[in-house]
Amino acid sequence: MRYITITTWEIADGADYDVALRAIDEKRLPALKSFGASRVTVVRTSERTSAAITEWPDKATRDAAELKIDEVRRSVKREDQTRMTGEMKGEIVADV
Repeated sequence: MRYITITTWEIADGADYDVALRAIDEKRLPALKSFGASRVTVVRTSERTSAAITEWPDKATRDAAELKIDEVRRSVKREDQTRMTGEMKGEIVADV
């Protein structure tokens, strides 16, 4: 069963959102795909915040990537002036 993670992110005050997003698009999203993610969508939710919706083929694929994902999250904070503010995850139970 397909599995989703939704993470929320905030860019540092004074940082350029477009520059941070470009780095995320060029480095972070391809990394998630290389770990087995089927799709990654980033939604800008305010001037300084975003939500990343990552779809995985199943929970096992996502769980197998856990350590690599943690490494990416640490580098995002350090390199992109962005911090994760929340996470939700679960199996898709309905889809249109």
